[in-house]
Amino acid sequence: MCLIVFDWRPDAVDGPLFTLAANRDEFFRRAAEPIGWWHDAPAVLAGRDLVGGGTWLGMSRDGRFAALTNYRAPAEMRADAPTRGTLVSDWLSDTTQNPSGNPHKTPLDYLRHVAQNGDLYNGFNLLVGDWTRRELAWYCNRDSARRGPALLAPGTHGISNAVLDTAWPKLVRKRTELGALLARDAMPPLERLIDLMRDPRLARDDELPSTGISLERERVLSAAFIESPDYGTRSTTALRVTGYGEVIGVAVAERSDDNGSHRIVRPGDFERSFAFNVERAIA
Repeated sequence: MCLIVFDWRPDAVDGPLFTLAANRDEFFRRAAEPIGWWHDAPAVLAGRDLVGGGTWLGMSRDGRFAALTNYRAPAEMRADAPTRGTLVSDWLSDTTQNPSGNPHKTPLDYLRHVAQNGDLYNGFNLLVGDWTRRELAWYCNRDSARRGPALLAPGTHGISNAVLDTAWPKLVRKRTELGALLARDAMPPLERLIDLMRDPRLARDDELPSTGISLERERVLSAAFIESPDYGTRSTTALRVTGYGEVIGVAVAERSDDNGSHRIVRPGDFERSFAFNVERAIA
């Protein structure tokens, strides 16, 4: 996944706690399943990478959430690095343990565990949340400031293929547009969030970052919705988490360019949506 913008309001008594719009960018040849409940982990709702076995974004019935973007550093890529998608699915399925043998209980606890071996992986940003605790945390294993895992402050944020809130044109544009949309309507239809992200406009050359790829490639990747012959935006996800007194409700929708047969069809019109209540009380 390569562009995520989100609004985080952990102190909301009633109303949206978390609103997200995200694009997953990937090579078209890499087989994946669209969002759905996993048969081997029935509490997990996510898409699935059929090559590495993990996922790029997902949530669970007990209020866990995670999403991942790759960090663009082509000179540092290693073919033998472990798959990054399991960093998302391990949190969602609660399969990792701390030194005492118990599952990691908080987002920060889990990210500190991940950071112990962060250098083994190619570059990534990992966003991890627990809605019942009203906690959301972030970690990047290529953060030159070496801030380490940290809880996020309330507000509107974005992650692309650099550290949190790096001012790449598409991130700034979509973060601003999300903020303006939520100022007009705190609970817009999920379809409106998806439409916001299906934006093919390119940045000007003088706005482009320099990440070690060609200028032509930087241009192509500067769009929120990426189009190229072999690589591009594969799906768009919209997510809203809402507090209703003692209940937390989750609503998610995905528009995919893969109709389930692992064949990419443009424009994408394969849509799925889910809604459920978190199955434990607010902490």
